[in-house]
Amino acid sequence: MVALMAEPDNGLDALDKAILQLEAEHWKYRGAKESAIRQRLGLSPVNYYQRLNALIDRDDAARFAPMLISRLRRARQR
Repeated sequence: MVALMAEPDNGLDALDKAILQLEAEHWKYRGAKESAIRQRLGLSPVNYYQRLNALIDRDDAARFAPMLISRLRRARQR
């Protein structure tokens, strides 16, 4: 698991933090990420990406994982 810096009581719930931590991981095999989304988070990939997309716009998520959120914002702009 990738360790991310977090401020105490930053407004993110446990699922938000788990989504960001999972997104920060690197996936070697096709389908491994989708499997982890279902197994670890109990979400469908569609729900995961909807929630992740909302997190990208949140300042508290940027404080929790600044490099990840910056990378995701740049990728979304392309």
